[in-house]
Amino acid sequence: MNPVIGQCPICQDQLQVTQLHCGSCETSINGHFSLGRLHHLTPEQLEFVETFIRCEGKIKRVEQEIGLSYPAVRARLSAIVLAMGYDLDGDDEDDTLVDMNRSEVLSRVASGELTAKEAAKIIRNL
Repeated sequence: MNPVIGQCPICQDQLQVTQLHCGSCETSINGHFSLGRLHHLTPEQLEFVETFIRCEGKIKRVEQEIGLSYPAVRARLSAIVLAMGYDLDGDDEDDTLVDMNRSEVLSRVASGELTAKEAAKIIRNL
């Protein structure tokens, strides 16, 4: 089976599930169903989340597994938090985002470390 996608490949808007089907009894249910927050993530972000969970949330292990620095891992994690529709907690502000300027965010987009959508959300919070 192919994985469910969360974004429209034409306009990039969020997709909506309108039918559920049971292959066993052939029951179909029509309506509007949410895909959940994880479907707001890109395939690369989902891969990062899987790595983060596999490493039990230990950033040092994530650094070693994917070969990125601590600030890069924190930046990706913060971008994922924003992509899922959550705000970054102001009391425990992410030093990576505070220290980043627009040109650094743009260079991370150019290197593929961040998507344009993630960068836009980060820049709005600078």
